[in-house]
Amino acid sequence: MFKTLTTTAVVAMLAIPAHAETYGVLMKTLANPFWGAMELGVREGAEAAGVEYYLQAVESDQAAEPQLNVCNAMLERQPDAMITAAINSTILLPCLKRATDLGIPVVDLDGNLDHQIATDAGVKIAFSIGSDNVAAGAQGAEWLVSKLGADASGPVLVIEGLSGNVTGQKRASGFADKLGELAPGLEIVASLPGDWDRGKAANITNDILTAHPGLVAIFAANDGMALGAIETVYAAGLESQVTVIGVDGNSDAVKSIMAGRLNASVAQLPYLVGKQAVEMVKAGGDHPDWIFVPTMVLTKDILDAGTDPMLQYVK
Repeated sequence: MFKTLTTTAVVAMLAIPAHAETYGVLMKTLANPFWGAMELGVREGAEAAGVEYYLQAVESDQAAEPQLNVCNAMLERQPDAMITAAINSTILLPCLKRATDLGIPVVDLDGNLDHQIATDAGVKIAFSIGSDNVAAGAQGAEWLVSKLGADASGPVLVIEGLSGNVTGQKRASGFADKLGELAPGLEIVASLPGDWDRGKAANITNDILTAHPGLVAIFAANDGMALGAIETVYAAGLESQVTVIGVDGNSDAVKSIMAGRLNASVAQLPYLVGKQAVEMVKAGGDHPDWIFVPTMVLTKDILDAGTDPMLQYVK
């Protein structure tokens, strides 16, 4: 079996009950292929574990208040566990505190909850499962430097996620810190929230290209924004000058990479996150606070070769 997990040493205070059989699963939006792949993982994980679940999502990655309403509605069904992907680190806390008060374990999908903030709000997180988002951002920087060289210089744009979302913040900071360490001549001239929105990322890219026509690279905190950025780059005829990197490794990004447009994506393997989240709840017992699945940089060469064993988890 493919070895996927690395963990921190701290064990969560709230154990998962081994008898849990019906789980409530709250996603962001299934319109985003990232969450669609995670839903597939949840489905196949539930089938393999022999458990029932009910899954709901909201209309967009920005629909914070509606997500809280959905969470409260799901909680009325009193599931044996709440598996949630919060839009930001605070929006679901009132709902998840109620879950904690009812003795329902809370699982954090994709590391969207801040454990200290949750603790302060009275929420016990059984475990967080997802990619190490700081490391994912760093991988993007490492790949960029491997392509451009440690002596490369020029302006770089970072397009962040939704303001206040810890996932996007970690990806952006991981990229920025590693880039400064490996290639100080590559200067981040702007780091702006793209709100996970393809159109907004395209507009940001256009503005920064106007201000910095010598732009050499763009790091976007998810693939949707990276795809918006690459379209602007192509429209400006600068595809040979500007390298664009996304994060997620979703199906749309894979298609763009295979078509020779998007340069790279740090694949988060959301399918594996969803599958293992369900399997670990079913297993019961204590789990580490943080469980990290691996990430990999997808490029056209890697996809064309098709030999990397991790590609089986790219959905």
